Amino acid sequence: MTQACPALRIAVPEAVDLAAFRSFDPSAPVVHLAGETMGTRWHVRAAVPQSAGLDVQQLQALVQARLDAIVADMSHWEPGSLLSRFNHADGGAQVALSEDFAAVMAVALDIASASGGAFDPALGRITDLWGLGPRQMTIDPGQRQIDETLSHVGWQRLAFDERSRTLRQPGGVWLDLSGIAKGFAADAVADTLAGQGVYHALVEIGGECTGRGLRPDGDPWWVDIENPTGVQLPPLRVALHQLSVATSGDYLRGGHTIDPRTGWPAMHQSTAVTVLHSRCMIADAWATALSVLDDASAQQMARKQRLIARIVARDGSEWLSPGLAEMVGADAAAA
Repeated sequence: MTQACPALRIAVPEAVDLAAFRSFDPSAPVVHLAGETMGTRWHVRAAVPQSAGLDVQQLQALVQARLDAIVADMSHWEPGSLLSRFNHADGGAQVALSEDFAAVMAVALDIASASGGAFDPALGRITDLWGLGPRQMTIDPGQRQIDETLSHVGWQRLAFDERSRTLRQPGGVWLDLSGIAKGFAADAVADTLAGQGVYHALVEIGGECTGRGLRPDGDPWWVDIENPTGVQLPPLRVALHQLSVATSGDYLRGGHTIDPRTGWPAMHQSTAVTVLHSRCMIADAWATALSVLDDASAQQMARKQRLIARIVARDGSEWLSPGLAEMVGADAAAA
């Protein structure tokens, strides 16, 4: 007897952005671009109008150059990056940030505050201790090491001047922007394409996606939200029309999400958290924050912040935020 497949669910935005139609070209060919960045792969599907006067090689080079610049700014794997230079700056140093870096720090600190520190851009010492950076570890740290390292962790220790784009190194604090940088990069690539007259595209970097405009056939850019292995939930397909999606969880790489407040991997009932937002950077950071919180706190936080989110538990159950329940046409928002 063949088991019936669960019915496909479709999540669509509340409204179509009418501005997208002003640049819509149903005859535009869709080009496929791909490359490597941030230890993962990136992919772009873009509807390139003939009027843009661009070929695939030009677009490929533009996207790769944009991503390389972000890595040079914000990678904790690259010893020469601006982030690494900040991490090793003397205490009291005022480090000048690039425009990109400053934009990420502004959002990162806002979400750190709003999440009660569940998301923290200043947890680099802890992720390093767990071997989640260039330094490989074969033995998990003990509580004493963690306690000592936590004295050098905390977004509250950072003094950021958004106007002058400077960040003060209090001494011994290391940044780690891996919970937000891929999302920012997806946004940046989409913005780069738009700057070249390519307003309709789907950008994916290591699983984080942003969709702009429409496909030439008039459909949105469709993305399927992955279920963790062994979880039998109805498939969920999202229309990424001026929308982004990011997922955080331990079902692919194990307990790699560290709770900045305790210094230990966050291992709760949830195994995957997905967040939708107009900006992939914000979706990325909130997916990380909700993954750190226990299920009840994550649900409460998602409601408070009015996030469009899905939380999948290890027992295969699923919670949809009111915003996402409305998008999929659920009978009622999540309780």
